[in-house]
Amino acid sequence: MAAPVLEVTNLTVAIAGGGDRANAIENVSLTVMPGEIVCVVGESGSGKSVTSQAVMALLPKGQLRISGGSIKLEGDELTTKSQPAMRAVRGKRAAMVFQEPMTALNPVERCGDQIAEVLEIHTDLDAKARRARVLDVMRSVHLPDPEQMAEAYPHQLSGGQRQRVMIAMALVLDPALLIADEPTTALDVTTQAQILKLIREMQVRRNTGVLFITHDFGVVSEIADRVVVMQRGRIVEQGTKAEILAAPREAYTQMLIAAVPSLVPPVRVPITSQVTLETIKLNKTYGGRSFFKPSGRVVKAATDVSFQIRRGETLGIVGESGSGKSTVARCIARLVDPTSGRIDLDDVDIARMSERKLRPYRRRVQIVFQDPYRSLNPRRSVGQSIIEGPMNFGLPHGEAIERARNLMGLVGLSPDALDRFPHQFSGGQRQRIAIARALAMEPVLLIGDEPVSALDVSVQAQVLQLLDSVRKKFDLAVLFITHDLRVAAQICDRIAVMQRGVVVETGPTANVFANPQHDYTRALFSAAPGQGFGHRIGAGKIDLVPAV
Repeated sequence: MAAPVLEVTNLTVAIAGGGDRANAIENVSLTVMPGEIVCVVGESGSGKSVTSQAVMALLPKGQLRISGGSIKLEGDELTTKSQPAMRAVRGKRAAMVFQEPMTALNPVERCGDQIAEVLEIHTDLDAKARRARVLDVMRSVHLPDPEQMAEAYPHQLSGGQRQRVMIAMALVLDPALLIADEPTTALDVTTQAQILKLIREMQVRRNTGVLFITHDFGVVSEIADRVVVMQRGRIVEQGTKAEILAAPREAYTQMLIAAVPSLVPPVRVPITSQVTLETIKLNKTYGGRSFFKPSGRVVKAATDVSFQIRRGETLGIVGESGSGKSTVARCIARLVDPTSGRIDLDDVDIARMSERKLRPYRRRVQIVFQDPYRSLNPRRSVGQSIIEGPMNFGLPHGEAIERARNLMGLVGLSPDALDRFPHQFSGGQRQRIAIARALAMEPVLLIGDEPVSALDVSVQAQVLQLLDSVRKKFDLAVLFITHDLRVAAQICDRIAVMQRGVVVETGPTANVFANPQHDYTRALFSAAPGQGFGHRIGAGKIDLVPAV
C-alpha cells in the first residue's frame, strides 16, 4: 500500500492572546494519498484554512502558532523545519492555490514571469528552458494562446484565466501535494466546472494528492474521494464521499447538507403589482475609437437589455463572468452612465439625468455588494455607516440612530452593536449590516450583486431568508445578480439569462429551470455542480415563499 503524501496527526494551532476559543484547530488528524482528492468542508471559522496554512507554514506570525501534533509530507516532518527549509518545500514539493487569484498574483508582473519565478528559485534551468516550461504548463491548464497570456498582466485576464495561471504556477514543478483553498468560490458555474475538471485532470495525470477546501457540497460531490467535516477547529466526521453525502452521521454534517439550496424551484404565485423598474433597450459600451486611437477596443457590455420588475418581485440575472450582469445593475443604480436606452423608476426615466436632478432618486435605489468588508468603511463604526445616508438626506441624528437601532434588530443583530467596527463581525453579520444600511434609505428597489456568493452554505441560507423577509416587509422590488443557480432557483420569481451583454432568455423561474429554451441556458444548467447527487444534497428547499 502506498504511503500518504500528507499525514497530519493531532495537529493543534493555538491563538495568541486568546479569542473566542483557545485553539484555532485542535487534535486534527487527516491523510491524503497519492492521486486522491480529500475535501475539507465546514463553516467560516471551522479551521479549514488554518489547517492548510499550517501545512504550508503560512500561519500569521504572532497570531497563530503550532502548539502540538505532527505534519508529514511524504514522511518528512514539516513542523520542525526552519522558514528557509520550508521555502525549499513550497512550490517544489507542496503548492497552494488561493481563493482570490487577483490578490495572490503580483499586479505589476507579467503572468509568465510569475510562473517562471518558481522555476528560477527551485531549478537550474536557463531563461530559454524556463520560458519553454512556462508555455508548456500554460498549455496544460488549457489557457488560450499561451504566448500572449504569458505577456499579459493579471488585470488583463478573466477570473477563470487568472485562476488557471495560479494552478499553472502551483503545478509547474509537479508537486506531490496540491492544496486548493476555495479556488472556485467566486467563479461562475461554467468556469467553475472547467477549473474542477482541470484539477481532476492534473491530479490523475501527475498522481498528485489534493487537499481541497470548500464550503460548496456541489463541488464536493463532483470531485471528492474522501470528505473531512470540520466545526469550530475540530474534525467531527470523515469518510468517503458516498458515506458523507448519502448517510452523514453527525447532526452538524446533516445541517450543512440540508442548507444547500435545491436546483428545483418552488411553485410561486405570479406577481401582478405595479411596475417599479423597467429598462428599455439599455446599452452600455466601454472604450471606443477616435482620431488619436483609431484601433481602440470597443466592448459592448450590455446590448438592448429590456425587462421589468414589479413591486414585491425578485428578478434574478444569471450568466457567466463578463455576461454584463453587474454592468446592468450598476447602470440601474447609476454608478455608471448608460450609453443609451431608458431606465424607468416608477415611470420616471433616470438614465440620462444629471447628477443634480438624480440626487432625490439616489435613495430609492440601493445596492448590496458581494464583499461587505470592502463596501463598509473599516474606520467607521457600523452605526456611523448606517446613519450616514439618511442624515445626508436631512434626517435628524436622533431619528437616524433610532432607525439604525430598529434595522439592526430587523436583520438579527443587537442594536447595542452600533458602536462596533466591521472587523468585529463575521462575514455573514457584515452582510446583514450592509442590508440594514441599504434599508435605512427606505428604497423601492434593492439590488443584490452576488450578495451571498462568498458566504458558507448555512450563513448563505440565513442571509437569503433575511433578504426575502425584508422584500415582503417593505414590498420591495429586488434585482438579484448571481452565478449560483441553486440560489437563483430558490429566491427569484423570474429569471433573465445574460450572455455577452444580451438577455438570451427570460421567464418565470420554474419554467426556465424546467424547460430552458436557449442553448446557452442549457449549458449553464448542465455545468451546475452536484447534479449527480441532487437527491442527496440540496433536497430541502429554503422556505422563502409559500407553495401554491
